[in-house]
Amino acid sequence: MAELGPVPWPPAPIRTERLVLRESEARDRTAFVDLYTSAEVHAYLGGPRPRAELLRAIPQTPGRRPGVFVVELDGSMIGSVVLDRREAERPGHVRPGAQEAELGYLFLPAAWGHGYAAEACAAALGWCAGVLPGEPVVLCTQTANDRSLRLARKLGFTEVARFEEYGAEQWFGVRGPSRP
Repeated sequence: MAELGPVPWPPAPIRTERLVLRESEARDRTAFVDLYTSAEVHAYLGGPRPRAELLRAIPQTPGRRPGVFVVELDGSMIGSVVLDRREAERPGHVRPGAQEAELGYLFLPAAWGHGYAAEACAAALGWCAGVLPGEPVVLCTQTANDRSLRLARKLGFTEVARFEEYGAEQWFGVRGPSRP
């Protein structure tokens, strides 16, 4: 994925009723490793990566780039929300020239089922609307991922297309003013 682009970064921490969205810190490294090595988290993302490999590869302060928000609950990282640019060569676009803002998220399994993903994603989308007014945001998930599809719809994404990518059927949706 390409970075979101010229937006003020890092923003001030975004506070919701229960969460804080903030820039990554060194103390988040273990949680990032846990996210990428979790079979549950990566069930629809090609499978987990080996822990030893990630411990060697992940920098001391992972996820430190524009568009990557750590989601914190009670002082601990429970997931991340990412806003990037959808690469032009990938299927699924709503604008000529592509490169739409794309929402992605990963949460540790212990955080599932509490509404944290919806709360954090809504906050990140609100921030995005403020720094990129009028820009559509897209989201892509496997059609087999019922949880992710429910969240996409709850956040206001509407289906634009379905296509095969990474060996599975994908659901592609958009949220914002540019609906085909």
